[in-house]
This record gives sequence, C-alpha cells and structure tokens, in this order.
Amino acid sequence: MNTLELQKKANEVRKGIIEGVHAAKAGHPGGSLSAAEVFTYLYFKEMNIDPANPDDPDRDRFVLSKGHTAPGLYAALALRGYFPREDLLTLRHLGSHLQGHPSMRKTPGVDMSTGSLGQGISTAAGMALGAKIQNKDFRVYTLLGDGEIQEGQVWEAAMFAGAKHLDNLVVIVDNNNLQIDGEISEVNSPYPIDKKFEAFNFHVINVEDGNDMEQIAAAFEEAKQTKGVPTAIIMKTLKGKGVSFMENQAGWHGKAPNDEEYAIAMKDLEKVGEALCQK
Repeated sequence: MNTLELQKKANEVRKGIIEGVHAAKAGHPGGSLSAAEVFTYLYFKEMNIDPANPDDPDRDRFVLSKGHTAPGLYAALALRGYFPREDLLTLRHLGSHLQGHPSMRKTPGVDMSTGSLGQGISTAAGMALGAKIQNKDFRVYTLLGDGEIQEGQVWEAAMFAGAKHLDNLVVIVDNNNLQIDGEISEVNSPYPIDKKFEAFNFHVINVEDGNDMEQIAAAFEEAKQTKGVPTAIIMKTLKGKGVSFMENQAGWHGKAPNDEEYAIAMKDLEKVGEALCQK
C-alpha cells in the first residue's frame, strides 16, 4: 500500500472515530484523531498480522498504552477486517465488544487490555522479552500519550527495556502537547522526551510531523534497522487532526460531538477525502 492509499485509509479511520464517539455520546476523539496515521500505518503496512487468525502466536503485537484512545484502534481494526465496521456504532454500549477501553477478552485483534495509564508499556516490554526467551521473531509496538509519560511506571518499564536490550520493542509517543488539563508543558512537563528515552538506552527517532505518512514510514524503517537497543519514536502530532473545531483544543480530549458538530466533522473529513482522491 502506497503513501496516498495509506492517507486515504487514515481519513477513513478518522471517520470511524467520529462515528463511534458520536454514537456513544462519550469517548476520547482528540487523541484518537492525532494518532490516526500511526494506527493506519501499523495495521495496514508495518505489522505482521492476519485478521483471519488474530491469535497467531507469531504475529506482531500492539499495545495501546493510552487506552482511552480506543476509538482510533477500533476504527483501524474494523477497516482491517477484524470485525464489521458497523460495530463502531456500538461503542460503549451495554453488551458491545467495543468497550470504552480495549479488552483483549472481548475484541478480536486487541492484544492487551489497557486503560490505566502507564501500564501498557510495561506489558509491551514483557511481551518483547517473552519473544526473546522463546526465540520468536515477532515485534512489539506500543503507543503512549505524552501526558501519560508523566507516570513513573513508564520510566521503570523504559529502564527495563533498555537494560534487557529489547530491540524488538518500539515505543511510540503521540506528542500532541495536550492532555485533559491543558498543555503538558504547563501541567507537568516531560520535556525533553527524547533525552529521557536516550538516558534509558533507547535509540530515539524524532518525527517532526507525526501526521505525515512519509515521515512515519521512514521512522519505522529506521526502527527495523536498529539492533541491540529498543526504539522510541517521538511523533509531533496535532490533537483533533482533521476536524476543524477539534484541532489543538484540549477541551476535545474526552467529549463527544453533538449532532450538529458531528455533521460538521464528517463534512470536514469528506473534504479531506475528496482532496486525496484528486491527487
């Protein structure tokens, strides 16, 4: 799948995010939208996976450490064929397999239940170590929020991953600079993020535009070539990307659009799709 096709898929992921959160009347659109390209690249290009065999022991693993952005993960999984797209409209409903945070016992394609911030990277490091012990070749990817890395457990896991030379682990930080209370630099600054991961013996890749597919592709290719140490990819992104009134607004961290806002959001994304089709 080429860059343009991936961009189109990312736009469809964004539509799925808005559809799901609107139908649920709850959820976290801002950080789901900022990571749409990452979700898309992982599931349509990067990872060795098979929707027809979601429990393949040799598959690559993905852990959504910032579990509240489940709408983005679900949209990618649906588009990839793990379950019907219509299921996105059941997000957070009683009886639905699409809960507010990912559940590995309910949803095909979810490798780890997450939600309590800081814990996903620990699980991912454990999976990566398990692969080493079993002499398996699968790789493990985990996506963290930049507000999430204020959690101390993140750095315990980073210390462990660096000490164990887990070069099959890729930690991705969605650096949109906003968390629920505002700018991360004002709430509790984790900057400089890259220097911190370097201190824990990670190979660090800074991506200037984490919503640009070509830059994402180059970063993951570099990660594949890195041996002996884990990789951290720090991606600068735009919270609420693609929806005009949500972009760079902390207020859309965890709020669903009403019917009028939903119509505007979907129109925004339709325009993006039309522009991509003309390229």
